[in-house]
Amino acid sequence: MDSSISPDSDVLFTWGFVTINLTLVTTWIVMALLIGVSWAVTRRLRTGPSMSRWQNMLEVTVSFLRDQIRDVSGQEPTRYLPFVGTLFIFILVSNTLAILPGFVPPTASLSTTAALALCVLLAVPVYGIGSRGVRTYLRGYLEPSPFMLPFNIISELSRTLALAVRLFGNVMSFTKIVAILIAIAPLVFPALLNALGLLTGVIQAYIFTILAIVYIAAGSRLQDDAGPHEQAAEHPEQPEQPSTT
Repeated sequence: MDSSISPDSDVLFTWGFVTINLTLVTTWIVMALLIGVSWAVTRRLRTGPSMSRWQNMLEVTVSFLRDQIRDVSGQEPTRYLPFVGTLFIFILVSNTLAILPGFVPPTASLSTTAALALCVLLAVPVYGIGSRGVRTYLRGYLEPSPFMLPFNIISELSRTLALAVRLFGNVMSFTKIVAILIAIAPLVFPALLNALGLLTGVIQAYIFTILAIVYIAAGSRLQDDAGPHEQAAEHPEQPEQPSTT
């Protein structure tokens, strides 16, 4: 049994400065699987009774994500769906494949979870600036006082770290527990642990996605949530027109 904490330490190939470890390989496997299934499902889309099971499952997933984005953010989900949906499906599939013997999910690596959290960190200002403009978004770091600037920046960085460590810790710890219990009693635990692993993987993917939606929506809140001074500056009152009789 491998005693390493992260699959990053399992180096499979080295050539000069290029190093291929287990995390990269499993990530490529998940990416190839997602691309292949997406192509197979969407190449012949149908409507009505002739719809395939895979297309039906895909539409259910998309509808579920749209409803979650709308409920959590209170905004139109279309602009967030590609990014948030990719996060959810990648984490879900990675965690689900952990039930396969010998497969170590890429989400059990801190480098993978940190990369996903960094994507969320970059998505917050991208969506925020797109919704509110550069000046209005950056002014938010100075609220309610300019003295809060360092604390607001620390808040952005700390929640990114929390996203990465939470997902990594939960997935890695479950993977190690499964390996230990299977080594102790290989005929007793596998079936129960596989079911528990599926449930845990779905929950972790859901939690990460919901937190990402919360962070992005907070940075790109609608202008109706802006302060009265911002609203007055952006929507000045129009002078009354004299009535003609």
